[in-house]
Amino acid sequence: MNEELILLLGDKIKTKRTQKNITLEQLAGKAGVSKGLISQIENNRTVPSLPVLFNIIHSLDEDLKTFFEDMHDSASNGHVLIIRKGQEKLFEKEKVKGFIYKRILTRSLSCQATDVVLLELKKGAVRKQMITTDAWECKYVLKGKIEYQIEKQVFILDEGDTLFFDGRSRHRLKNIGTAEAIILITYLF
Repeated sequence: MNEELILLLGDKIKTKRTQKNITLEQLAGKAGVSKGLISQIENNRTVPSLPVLFNIIHSLDEDLKTFFEDMHDSASNGHVLIIRKGQEKLFEKEKVKGFIYKRILTRSLSCQATDVVLLELKKGAVRKQMITTDAWECKYVLKGKIEYQIEKQVFILDEGDTLFFDGRSRHRLKNIGTAEAIILITYLF
């Protein structure tokens, strides 16, 4: 199970529990585990063993098949993933006033090096030739509007959108906005 699916598991348990108005204590008691363990699972701080997971699902009065039906890897249909602004997953990592965590992307990749870059694109800037890199690329648009072409697909990205793809695919970008664009890029080699 990849990291994204593991994170979906905690979210799914929490969603089902709150939908059914079940408290942490009630679920823990019914599943035969501690309240703290349920909290850690829901907040993605630990991964339950299979017997514990099955007990939790059963304690939520859920069928195993239907519980897992809509859980899937969001990039299972190719090597490009776009997370639009607002699609980030809110999660609570710690109870600190004013801290709001938003999970943009989680992926398991075997990488040996990481490079984080800030790219500023002047109005009208364009790369005409298609290029490749030997890295997975994660682009987060901080400001502006860009067009990203990967092979034959064209994606329009606005401020707050994230693009994740295999840089070995031929790609190019251009600033199609009315002002400068700024992109935070992470290369995973």
